[in-house]
Amino acid sequence: MKFKSLLTLILLLLVAVAPGAAQSAPDFARIWDDNHISRIDPSQVRHGDLNKYIDELRGTGVKVSDVGRSVAGREIRQLEFGRGPFKVLLWSQMHGDEPTATSALIDLFAYLQRNRSEAWVKSIEENLTLRAVPMLNPDGAEYFQRRNLQGIDINRDARLLATPEGRLLKRLRDEWQPRLGFNLHNQNPRTAVGESGKQATISLLAVAYDPFRNDNEMRVLGKKVCAVIHSALSPYIYGQIGRYDDSFNPRAFGDLISQWGTQVILIETGGWHRRAEMDLVRLNFIALAASLLSLADGSAERANPGVYDALPFNEGGRIYDLIVRGGTLISRNPAPNFPVIAPFSGDLGINIDRGRIEPSRRVRAQIQEVGDMSGFTGLETIDATGYHIAVGAGTIRPGIEAVLLFYRSNRAAAIDWNAPDLETKYPPDAVYRNGEWTGSKPGS
Repeated sequence: MKFKSLLTLILLLLVAVAPGAAQSAPDFARIWDDNHISRIDPSQVRHGDLNKYIDELRGTGVKVSDVGRSVAGREIRQLEFGRGPFKVLLWSQMHGDEPTATSALIDLFAYLQRNRSEAWVKSIEENLTLRAVPMLNPDGAEYFQRRNLQGIDINRDARLLATPEGRLLKRLRDEWQPRLGFNLHNQNPRTAVGESGKQATISLLAVAYDPFRNDNEMRVLGKKVCAVIHSALSPYIYGQIGRYDDSFNPRAFGDLISQWGTQVILIETGGWHRRAEMDLVRLNFIALAASLLSLADGSAERANPGVYDALPFNEGGRIYDLIVRGGTLISRNPAPNFPVIAPFSGDLGINIDRGRIEPSRRVRAQIQEVGDMSGFTGLETIDATGYHIAVGAGTIRPGIEAVLLFYRSNRAAAIDWNAPDLETKYPPDAVYRNGEWTGSKPGS
């Protein structure tokens, strides 16, 4: 009896470590590093760039179908891979300014098609059928805006179906009846993981199918897949994986698609300070590859849904791009009859307006908060003790452009703060403008 038990254990261990389909997150990372075909930062990818990628995929044998058109008539295409019984539908960029996963989908399908002899790819091909719609909102992507050209948020059009893009997504789901869906988005890069003060670089959601957030077999599977993603990404962004708000939204596609019978997993890509856009594409590739393989080889069923349930929820408003602490703030008089505001000690919270970088577009930093910033986290924090700080013009207040002039306090008595040419007449020790520093940054 003992021998049979020992033999069974040995066989199970051999299966668990057998070469073939088993892949680790570092394996997927190396695969992306060596093979990705995405060459443009996701925020720069327009519809024409996507079509070039898709033509490249078509040339390798990926099945590509024209499935619909946007408001402006731009083609919306679907990719397909595999012949297995478990159907998975993936879609990205239903918000046009949320582009990261589009590039990851291109890289994923390119690798799967070109490496069908690899055991893990073969497992996916034989057990799953994948369909993906990269860039569901090509008009929004063209102008790098959230909404479509009707001004409608497609992700809030699941009930009314006023948008051609929304109608298309519903039709693709209804006609095919996939068991699982991946809804791929970007979120505010200043989103935090709970109260940790850390950026939520990735946030996950096993979408609820009813307002009571009940679990059924498929939602539990969604939680298990989220646990797989957490395990795959933790070596790279430990502590920076959050849980998206799971309140049921009766207008949202993820919620209603889950209610209609296809369990949706939401992946929201946030910020990763001082890392490039393509590093986020890499994380998405790892997450998708790991989760799809876990569905194909059955390991998702063995994952612990409690890992997902223990993830802290996203928190907004806790992170700023820059916090300047402890400076003496100078409000310059914008007009002769404006009351004089005495210098005062305080902190500044500053955020940067991010978007598609264009040659004619400059980055704009804005003061969001003035006063006590304790309890908040800055992606960059400056100790301005010993400095007087003025803005380029007018009074320091929330909502104005953050053109900050830093003067060592031992110079303050000799400066006419209301001089119209302040920066020229009294050159600052440091300047923060358009999100960048010149001069000797405080604390450097």
